[in-house]
Amino acid sequence: MTSWSRADVLAHRVRAQQLDRDAGGTVADTAVLDLGVQDTGPAGAARWALAVRGLVDPDGAELATAWTLRGAPHTYRRTDLAGVAAATWPWSEADAAKRIFDGARPLKAAGIPVLDALAHVADEMRAVATTPTVKGDMSGALRDRLPEPYLRFCTPCDAVHAYEQTFRLAALHAGLVLRPGTSPPVLEQTGTAPADQVPDQLDVVRAYLRLHGPGTPKQVAAYVDSTVAEVKSHWPEDAEPVDVAGEQRWVLAGTRPPDRVRTTRLLAPFDPYLQVRDRELLVPDRPVKELWPVLGRPGAVLVDGEVAGTWRPSTKGGRLALTVTRWRSFDRSAVDQQAEAMAAARGLRPGGVTAT
Repeated sequence: MTSWSRADVLAHRVRAQQLDRDAGGTVADTAVLDLGVQDTGPAGAARWALAVRGLVDPDGAELATAWTLRGAPHTYRRTDLAGVAAATWPWSEADAAKRIFDGARPLKAAGIPVLDALAHVADEMRAVATTPTVKGDMSGALRDRLPEPYLRFCTPCDAVHAYEQTFRLAALHAGLVLRPGTSPPVLEQTGTAPADQVPDQLDVVRAYLRLHGPGTPKQVAAYVDSTVAEVKSHWPEDAEPVDVAGEQRWVLAGTRPPDRVRTTRLLAPFDPYLQVRDRELLVPDRPVKELWPVLGRPGAVLVDGEVAGTWRPSTKGGRLALTVTRWRSFDRSAVDQQAEAMAAARGLRPGGVTAT
């Protein structure tokens, strides 16, 4: 069995995710779009994640954002939506129940299979969204269309809603994506039905191993919000075991450790590089809560694959300023250049970087 060092793992992820690419990327050849780029956090978070991978000013018509894995909004190639809908749909009844959390209990009590329930909600959402529809209006329409096992009382809203994860996971199956820049979210039709088969490139287990490997079934299950048993039943036949610090992990066949990459990037809080489920490997000498607190995640300063610090933004007078908490040394001029590029991407002027 081949042994991989921690440095090998980080170098592989930087290369696989194209964080060493300065410019010239296209939507078609940007690898992280296979698994989706979570668009959570500041406006344009997914666009910035693509920009630090060399995809600058992509044609918005080529991209689409939908609720998929973990019910979170992810950005994909628009041409991939049919395959994504198939790839992110629950694998089984047990998997579906796991993914919608407390929404499964009343369905089971009523004798309604969870997969059938998700498909039914998707049908109703498709029927409602004949024109772009605000999330709240969709929720109200579903309340009138769905029977009691699909609904819950929401104390903060003092209203009855469909269960949130059921609502979100059904949306793309209904052909609905999120209109860019809308808050509250606006759902609009794409006219796309789920594909009959999942393309290998979009298979979530394969994509995780390709972009975040070497990995384990437990890590993939946590990423997908599924169970280890379910992930093992969909484990690639060509996955090869490797040893990482005494732990058996897997990579796709033919994957070898690359040379270490030299690059500096400012990563947004939910950047794909930070979505790993082996957080202790990424930050072995810091409490993981410094980079992944329960609320209010900071961004990360990435230097040669290592997290060299965290950053937080502030905006005033049309300027974007960053406060960096330094964990280790870094090239200040490279961080300043990244900060200037980030400000431009947000349509703001640079407000400088303060390092503490």
